[in-house]
Amino acid sequence: MTPKFGPRRGTWLDLTDDRSQPLEANELRAFETLDSAYRALCAILYNYAPTSGHPGGSISSGRFVSSLLFDTMSYDVSFPDRDDADVISYAAGHKALGLYAIWALRNEIVRIGAPAFLPAAAIDQLRLEDLLGFRRNPTNDTPLFRIFGSKPLDGHPTPATPFIRLSTGASGVGIGSSFGLALALADWYGAAGAPRVHVVEGEGGLTPGRVAEALAFAGTASLGNLIVHVDWNQSSIDSDRVTRESNTPGDYVQWDPLELFYLHDWNVIYVPDGMDFQRVVTAQRQAVTQSNGQPTAIVYRTTKGWGYGIEGRASHGAGHKLCAAGFYDAIPLPERVRAELPRCDAAATLCAQGTNAAMVERCYWDALTAVRRWLENETDAVSLLAARIVHARQTLADLDRAPRSGAPSIDDVYTLAQVGTQPPELDLRPGTEVTLRGQLGKAIGYLNRFSGGSFFIAAADLLGSTSINEAGKEFAPGYYHAAKNPDSRLLSVGGICEDAMSAVLAGASSGGWHIGVGASYGAFLAPLGHIASRLHAIGNQARHERTGRLPRPMILVCAHAGLKTGEDGPTHADPQPLQLLQENFPPGAVITLTPWDPNEIWHLLAAALAKRPSMIAPFVTRPAEKIIDRQALGLAPAVDAAQGMYRLRKARGASDGTIVLQESGVAYAFITEALPKLENEGIDLDVFYVASAELFDALTVEERERIFPERFAIEAMGITGFTLPTMYRWIRSDRGRAMTMHPYMHGHYPGSGPGRAVIAEAGLSGEAQFHRIMQFVGATERVAR
Repeated sequence: MTPKFGPRRGTWLDLTDDRSQPLEANELRAFETLDSAYRALCAILYNYAPTSGHPGGSISSGRFVSSLLFDTMSYDVSFPDRDDADVISYAAGHKALGLYAIWALRNEIVRIGAPAFLPAAAIDQLRLEDLLGFRRNPTNDTPLFRIFGSKPLDGHPTPATPFIRLSTGASGVGIGSSFGLALALADWYGAAGAPRVHVVEGEGGLTPGRVAEALAFAGTASLGNLIVHVDWNQSSIDSDRVTRESNTPGDYVQWDPLELFYLHDWNVIYVPDGMDFQRVVTAQRQAVTQSNGQPTAIVYRTTKGWGYGIEGRASHGAGHKLCAAGFYDAIPLPERVRAELPRCDAAATLCAQGTNAAMVERCYWDALTAVRRWLENETDAVSLLAARIVHARQTLADLDRAPRSGAPSIDDVYTLAQVGTQPPELDLRPGTEVTLRGQLGKAIGYLNRFSGGSFFIAAADLLGSTSINEAGKEFAPGYYHAAKNPDSRLLSVGGICEDAMSAVLAGASSGGWHIGVGASYGAFLAPLGHIASRLHAIGNQARHERTGRLPRPMILVCAHAGLKTGEDGPTHADPQPLQLLQENFPPGAVITLTPWDPNEIWHLLAAALAKRPSMIAPFVTRPAEKIIDRQALGLAPAVDAAQGMYRLRKARGASDGTIVLQESGVAYAFITEALPKLENEGIDLDVFYVASAELFDALTVEERERIFPERFAIEAMGITGFTLPTMYRWIRSDRGRAMTMHPYMHGHYPGSGPGRAVIAEAGLSGEAQFHRIMQFVGATERVAR
């Protein structure tokens, strides 16, 4: 018996035999005119970049993107940042060449046919003049780029471009983040009235494992406002048979895109000819009328590089040589227009030698203006298309989308999260035992409750284990479902899924109404969440530069951090993750938190949220910690942790030395074991603790010098449960670094066992610290006596 799919909520529609003609003859002519201009721009952009970009997939996706912009979507061309508008997200970030081409064409059509609807500010437009900035750095100084004030257009999409909400391009991350944005919109507006998110991707972009996890999430949560448009051209960089097709095995995967989406309970619509506008429009109109609540995938069978003269994988990231005959042949415009194109053979030679970029830029602009003049003469097509853009704006107004009753209030999070005002219910008395992870979960839960659910929570099948489930306890039990359980704050993202989870949470955070929180072992979450958090930070930076809007944080809880997770062995009890994140992004983009005392959690979280980074990464341990009576021991109050680096203990007299601590396990060993022995030996120390390198960096130079003068760094030794490089900025002398204690100081990964045993094996026990410090301060002879 041939295996079959089990019952599905999603539907399957094959348009192979469909002969619908939704477009009238004049409408079809207008769309064909638009596509001719689009493919001309794709060829021109690649040629004059020069020879940089991805023409093939840009061309094969052009017709279904054109249909979205001029037929299917509801949006306002005058205001690109309207929250209630439908969104198009290029998960296939290498198609940015096509994105810029169609965006510029839309702007031209509005400029010619409905100029009153152009955005008032040039920064909110993507003009034909801006195409001169394709793959150009902001420092570019070619003459026309400066004269026109052209935008530097990144090689992959970012929110620096109007109408773009996310940074995409890293394989599979754009899918997850786009789905997260759809989730945020569904929660903010309610599933029934949410703006749609249209995601552009190719079959090659579906092959990463994180995509399957994201598809599972969207199907399980029934994100009905999500539509993925698959450019199934079968060509990647190295293959012209990416997936299985009919009876022919694929080079990479043995599914076809229809099967992949249907497996994950999506509606599937198959368009056998993705270059046929009638079928494309039929499919998209069918998709937006789906009423079963499941997400939809439209799979268009296309040819990469269609009509360009170079097809298949050869057109993926390459094309015709600069100003070659093939380039001119690829311009699908009338001969009279092609005759106007500059024949810049001399300029091509000079540009290849790197000597005359200005000449090539002039040729580039002459080619663009030839397309502009042609469009200006295509009055019937341009008028019809401009009217459709105006209609999309009116359609959006008629929908009258508004936030749902009881929508969360992210502003309340920032109002409530104040350093020094820890809620009474989070106060911990000395002698009680609590986990760092549990206290973090409760702190986020407090903010979640009083902000009406601003935090979406996910974990790699570790909600209870990491205690992040505490953050969603005050809401509906079970996992979020757009229709059946919309009040839950817990997300099911494909099971054990650190990388897809991070992408989804980044997208959910990008909307600006939520903070996505993900938790897993720090050993896995820090590296696997690194790409998504980096793209999220890039997106926040680009959005801020264009709109002035503050960054929108996400939180990755690196739980079960460090050697205290010893039972799981060196594969899980990993000291390395902090080094992957700490001080490893542009200043202010990411804030790591490394508390030792659960009472520090609230103050660190509040301080980090106040800085509005793109990502906050708390490192919290698994075992319960006994709350120390800091006052009785003469230790600084927990609120001082909000400084990032603070003096935990001040020498009572003349100091015998300076110690810098970092990480909970070594801090507890020092305070409960090493410190009493040192005091018994009459050793008087200044002891500092690193609770967040980035929060410390955010202080003024004067504040940093007051808290931790450079002389301390020169005379100090360190003790860390993380890797040695994380201590370099705090320990400046060769001797101090040589004496610094860290998990790898014996040249191997520690083994398995209870946390105390692993810490001891690593040479970081209180006893070992005592002896090392005695040696450091030159008091070894006292111990000998």
